[in-house]
Amino acid sequence: MRAVVTGGAGFIGSHLTERLVRDGHQVTVVDSLVHGREANLAAAMAGGAQLVRHPVTGPDLPGIFAQARPEVVFHLAAQIDVRVSVADPVLDASSNVVGTAAVLEAARRAGARKVVLASSVAIYGPPDTLPVTERTPERPLSPYAVSKLAAEMYLRQYQQLHDLAGTALVLTNTYGPRQDPGGEAGVIAIFAAGMLAGRPTRVFGDGGNVRDYLYVDDAVEAFVRAADPAADGLRINVGTGRAVTDLELHRGMARLAGHPGPPGPEPEFAPARLGDLPAMVVDATRAAEVLGWKPAVELDEGLARTLNSLRG
Repeated sequence: MRAVVTGGAGFIGSHLTERLVRDGHQVTVVDSLVHGREANLAAAMAGGAQLVRHPVTGPDLPGIFAQARPEVVFHLAAQIDVRVSVADPVLDASSNVVGTAAVLEAARRAGARKVVLASSVAIYGPPDTLPVTERTPERPLSPYAVSKLAAEMYLRQYQQLHDLAGTALVLTNTYGPRQDPGGEAGVIAIFAAGMLAGRPTRVFGDGGNVRDYLYVDDAVEAFVRAADPAADGLRINVGTGRAVTDLELHRGMARLAGHPGPPGPEPEFAPARLGDLPAMVVDATRAAEVLGWKPAVELDEGLARTLNSLRG
């Protein structure tokens, strides 16, 4: 098929682009390269992927889509930093809400069959019970979470109004090679970079916050399967269902990295951050039933792969 991947030079997007190229698809990547890196696409471009440097809010997006003539659009371009969304909610909404509307309209005009949207567990906020299902009430606490929920609503509206099929994949904390340990990175990338460099690492609060960690290859598999019409019109949670505390994660990574720590495998402790959710784990039953998807990479294996990628 012909596909467009927005944000395709980023962490998850570049892995998805590589997979689509390996599967024999014709792929156009649309990325502003503000956060994504062209180097992430070296293998995919060698296999025929095309990169167009352009933001999803830019004026030429409809023409880019018209030339690419995608059957399926995988929409991963987004502002993903909760702190940035709080500091500049207008910027966040411009990227995540206006950007999604622009992608949907460009896809509609280009005659695409479907848009697969990368959503976030942030839409659920602090749930009453865990794991969260697709029927868990949404309680977005940050502008970022609100923007992701709004993007899902636009996706549903375009299916109802224009018959443009859509699937929203609600991703848990995704990690793996190419994740930048900078300001927008997940904790695994930050821990890995610090441990391999011999720097002190820290957790916030008492280390008891719980998360559900998803390896990037498993996330990519869900995106590929979500292109199927069986998933049309659905929100689908994508995660392992395994609850891991910050302290358990740190100790496991320190063991794999051989990190001496301050002292041993123990981290430094910093004050809890305002707004951090105490726990988030998803129920991915719908992913198994509709997509035939289950996570294939265990946490220790995924952590080892991530550390090895950083060791070079």
